[in-house]
Amino acid sequence: MGMTVKSGIYLALCCVSAIAAVGSVFELGYGNPTYGTPVTAAILALSVPVTIVLFWAAVQDTKANQ
Repeated sequence: MGMTVKSGIYLALCCVSAIAAVGSVFELGYGNPTYGTPVTAAILALSVPVTIVLFWAAVQDTKANQ
């Protein structure tokens, strides 16, 4: 089994932050971000490491509960 509620929450938050990163890339690529370039770039800069950390935490939690 392995997966717990905690690792499921980590994965759900990981998906949300990954979607924010992809959306930010598209907004910046479009050339006219809705919230402005600095805010959109900040969202991108924060969401990428958050996605990585949350995914790592989910994997670690699952491995610990096997």
